[in-house]
This record gives sequence, structure tokens and C-alpha cells, in this order.
Amino acid sequence: MLARLRPPQLIALTFALTILVGTALLLLPVSLEPGQRLSVIQALFMATSAVCVTGLGVVDVGTTFTPFGEVVMLLLIQVGGLGLITLGTLFALALRRRVGITDRIQVAQQVSALELGGVVRLVRTIVLSSVLVELAGTMLLAAVFVPQEGLGRGLYYALFHAVSAFNNAGFSLYATGLTGFVTNPLINVVIPLLIVLGGMGFLVQLNVLAHLRNRRRNRLNSNSKLSLTMMGALLLIGTVGFALLEWNNPATLGTLPLGERLLAAWFQGVTPRTAGFNTLDYSVMGYGTLFLTILLMFIGANPGSTGGGIKTTTFYVMMASAWGMVRGSSDTTLFRRRINTTTILRATTVGLLSLGLVNLGFLLLLLLNTNKDILFVQLFFETISAFATVGLSMNTTPLLNTGQEAVLIVLMFLGRIGPLTFAVAFSRPDSRTLVRYPAEHDILIG
Repeated sequence: MLARLRPPQLIALTFALTILVGTALLLLPVSLEPGQRLSVIQALFMATSAVCVTGLGVVDVGTTFTPFGEVVMLLLIQVGGLGLITLGTLFALALRRRVGITDRIQVAQQVSALELGGVVRLVRTIVLSSVLVELAGTMLLAAVFVPQEGLGRGLYYALFHAVSAFNNAGFSLYATGLTGFVTNPLINVVIPLLIVLGGMGFLVQLNVLAHLRNRRRNRLNSNSKLSLTMMGALLLIGTVGFALLEWNNPATLGTLPLGERLLAAWFQGVTPRTAGFNTLDYSVMGYGTLFLTILLMFIGANPGSTGGGIKTTTFYVMMASAWGMVRGSSDTTLFRRRINTTTILRATTVGLLSLGLVNLGFLLLLLLNTNKDILFVQLFFETISAFATVGLSMNTTPLLNTGQEAVLIVLMFLGRIGPLTFAVAFSRPDSRTLVRYPAEHDILIG
């Protein structure tokens, strides 16, 4: 039966099954600290947030779960970041099983590979490089957590936060997140670097490494150039924008020394790349900062990465095609190459579906809201954060009721697998026809 499923269907199914397994494990007594209880919807929420590498939580990870429960969350984050199909292919290779053409197609779709050639080798490289980056991050973060928590616990804390950061999950073992480390230079450098590497995209990482090894033979492709350019521009806009908007806010940057202000602005400029970590409280930030954060969250990370959002390349193609239309140009170009119509239509479809899901989710949160203390902007912030699998919150998530939690669960799931993937998974395959209708030119637009 599974062999008959198309790649989008299998991707959606594997994520759903992983979430259900995670929910069952989190409900076990061995996963919960004495005196702590989880409802089914709360366990489902936490499992979904972990598998979809979001970071929103209706309960605190560090005080609710035992070490066993925390390890379950960590494994769910890792599986969700790399993708179950990718890990399954790796295990098949370890058992010396043959990976057929159908498996290669499924893996290629999950990691956003453009070609089937070398997919098996690509999986090995992705998993190995991810583990190495996480271990390197663990060693660096150990310099902070070991002196504070002791050797064993400190190494465990370092590993948990390194994996959470690289997979853009944003879960922390501290009840207040990383707000206690706002002045720590190592946290403010290592965590954002892990976030950037995780959100860069596996294929972009490999292309950059190959280019650095041999610049003449391995050139950066157009996707890598665009992804890196957009990522750099958004990081700059996020950092500078946050610094300017919050510079004199006494509740955030206003009371910090100059160097620590810049570090905090950098950290908050990076984290909307769908990471979810924060060293400052978003509930006390200005509306301008919240608007900028919402925009950056919606755009998200690069395609084929552990991050969410509509993706940087999608945003560029949409904006470039619109700008080309305004200028009267019939083609949308990128690095002296024409972007084909199929790519433009795909980007537009992703953008429109995403806007539709966000608006529908936001409307449902408003209709289901029974807590008059929750502001309009808080629910909108929560909606974007869930759909873009970011995990940032204005301290609103624990205040939501069961119905609102269910809405966010759906948003996180659809945001992680992608609205277009979900739509294709449950649509009928296009049946070929010999009939093509004549074009209509009398429809007025704008």
C-alpha cells in the first residue's frame, strides 16, 4: 500500500505517524515528572511542535518532562528536522538494503533535491554533516552550560540546545528560554550560527562546501546564490531593524550596554528565521518590532532546510515577477537567467495558499477565543509563528483553550510539510487530455 503512495502523500503520512507515536510516548508516566499531568491534546500539541520543529509549548519542557520525556522531545526534533524518509533511507543503507527508484524520488522531494542522481550519497552527506555540526555546537555550548549545570547535566543541556537550534526548533530546558543569557557572548554567537546553518538548506550547504573546495569545477548554482543573497539580506534587515526599533525601549535593549545591545539585536534579528529562541521578551516589544518579526517569520528560511515559512526563494520569485510586471517586462530574470513560468506559478501558489491558511487559522483563533485579556496582535503573532514553524510567542500559548490549541496543531503540521505538498498529496493526479481550450484575453486585472 505504501508503495502506491505519491511522495507528497508519503511525506504527510510519515510526519503524521511520527507525531502520533510521539504523543503516545509523551503520555507515558515515565515521561512526566511526579505530580505533572498532560491531556491528550497537550501531548499532541507538544509532539506536533517538536516534529514540526516549531518550539511553541503549552507546558514547560524542563519542569514537565523527566529526562526520558526530554529525550523523546529531542528525538522528535531530530527526526522532524531531517525528515523521517531521509532517516529511513539512511537506516536502509546501514542494513545494506537496496534503495529503489521510488525511494529515491521520495527522498529527493523531501530534501528538495532537483535531480535523482546521487540521492543516496546526498542522504549520507546530509545526515553526517548535520550530526557533525550539532556535535560542534554541543562542544561550544558546553563552555557555558557545564560551569553552570555540572559536567553531565551541562553536556546534556548543551546537546539539547545545539540540536534544537540547528533544527530551528527553539525548545529550551529553561522555563524562561534563553532570556537569562542575553548578555552571554557565546550563546549570542553559537546559537544564531547554528540557526543560520540549519536554515540555510542542505543542498545550499553542500554546494557552498563543494565550491570552497574547487571554485572552478564546482560553481554556485542559481538556487544557492539566491538563497544566500536573500538570507544575508533578511538577516541584515532583521538585525538593523530590531536595533533601530528597540534601541530606546527600557524593557528590551534600552538598559543594556552598547556591546550587549548589538548582540541582543543580532540574536533577535536571526531568530525569526524560524528558530524560536529569544533572549528578550516579545510581549514588551513595540508594534513596529512585532510587525517586522511577523514579516520575517512568514518569509522563513531557505528551501530544503530545517526551517519553515513560505521560503526565501518563493518570496523573491513572487516579488520579482510582480516588479517585472510593473516595469512592463515579459520575463522575470535572475543572475542573467530567465525564471520559467512554472516556477513563478508554483511560488505564487505557495504564497496564496499560505496566506489563505494563515487568515483562516487567525479567524478561527479569534472565533474560539474566550480570554478577553488576549490581544488581537497576540493571536496574529501566534498564528504566523505556528504556520511558519517559528515558535516565538508573546507568552500567549499557555493561555489558549483546547480549540485554539487544535488550530495551532493543524497550522504547525501544514506549515512543516508545506501547503502545496499537502494540497498535491490529497488531490487527484492530473489526467492528460488532448483538448486545450483557446486563451481568453478579455479578463481585466487590477
